[in-house]
Amino acid sequence: MQSKTSNILFYVLLSIIFILPLPLGANRPWAWSFLQILIFGLSLACVWHYRDNRWLGVGTYLKMVYLWLAFIIVACIQVIPMPEVLVSIISPKAHEIQVLANVSTFYFSLDPGQSAISFFKLLAYFCLFICTLLLVNDEKRIKLLLTIMVAAGTVQAVYGALEILLGSQTSLVFGIDVSESATGSFVYRNHYANFLMMCLAAGIGLMVTSLQKDKLNSRKEWLRSVATAMLGSKALIRISLAIMVIALVMSRSRMGNTAFFVSMTIVGLMALLLVKQRSKGLTILIISMFVIDLVIVSAWFGLDKVQQRLTETSLQRESRDEVIIDALPMVIDYPISGTGAGSFYSVFPSYKSSDVHSFYDHAHNDFLQMTIEYGIPGISILALLVFLAFYKSVRAMRYRRNSIFKGASFACCMVIIGMLLHMTVDFPLQAFANASYFVVFLGLSMVISSLKLNRRKQTS
Repeated sequence: MQSKTSNILFYVLLSIIFILPLPLGANRPWAWSFLQILIFGLSLACVWHYRDNRWLGVGTYLKMVYLWLAFIIVACIQVIPMPEVLVSIISPKAHEIQVLANVSTFYFSLDPGQSAISFFKLLAYFCLFICTLLLVNDEKRIKLLLTIMVAAGTVQAVYGALEILLGSQTSLVFGIDVSESATGSFVYRNHYANFLMMCLAAGIGLMVTSLQKDKLNSRKEWLRSVATAMLGSKALIRISLAIMVIALVMSRSRMGNTAFFVSMTIVGLMALLLVKQRSKGLTILIISMFVIDLVIVSAWFGLDKVQQRLTETSLQRESRDEVIIDALPMVIDYPISGTGAGSFYSVFPSYKSSDVHSFYDHAHNDFLQMTIEYGIPGISILALLVFLAFYKSVRAMRYRRNSIFKGASFACCMVIIGMLLHMTVDFPLQAFANASYFVVFLGLSMVISSLKLNRRKQTS
């Protein structure tokens, strides 16, 4: 039985998760600063509440925690003044630039101010991760966590779709110009689409948890299963999923839509192969997502425009590929320490060619940008962290018998695959709300793999 204090802290966590996307996707200094204060405050309360537990109660997840701490150390080193001789040995290019700039204090980062901002964001992500491990500690809370994410995504979907359908010129809350693409309370449509992808994954995970376990031996049972999946007690979730798909398509985000449908396909096939004693309802759910969302709903709300954007995209019209080509030498120049978190926008102009005319504050490839900013050691730690979370999710899908764990593992796998796909052509993790949700899913992937059940509650 959960204590009263633990319940209060958990509902504070849910409140933070719900409001994260509301202030412009938390992609403005005032927004992420406010949310960091909330996260740090919640973390301190959790430390105090769990102070008597060994390792604060996260001893089961020490491998993941150590990876986080290793990455935090990498980021911290970038913003600490270093001896000039050490900088010259580890990052000769950074030393050369700082000597030419006639600085009196040397750093591994070429933009210590931005790196410090990124460092505090990283601390907030770590604290959110720890809070997830501590507070999402039973089946009911896992379900509530996924539900609040669906609620947040549905609010964003309704808001974004209504602005387009009503022909609004400016957003209803922040007065930002509204284009022909849905953005909800976000500024950038691709961040909006990425956020909806994660919320859709949470909703599909909830649907998986509620699938019938009948053998479905007769046509009548099969039809009943279809009706239950589509119109039964989970109809509200199914309606929310449909609304979010509408908004996702209306965002006109090419990779946002691609990441969702590809990740759903891959994880759906994984579930059919890995889930033991699966019900036919799982197959029905996956097919229904394609038939209803892709063929019917999406066709009515602009899938043709997304297809048009995909077919019209060409290397001649897009300069993102040239940005990537021009940015690659930065990895060679700063292989160990990187240029410093958040420094891409200030360092890249000295590398870009004459073919790139626009100003790029991000590389439109998070893999490349993180390698540039954190160096090869830093990106390697991140890769291990994400791989471990994915492995734990797949393992839970395969071996955990509880339906809630299986549904949550489905959601976590979808989010990780979808995020990795989206990162190849964009920068979804540069938005504080998106990165925070991703971190929560990473934490959830560890919980569902290791959480022990009461025998009374354990289901077959």
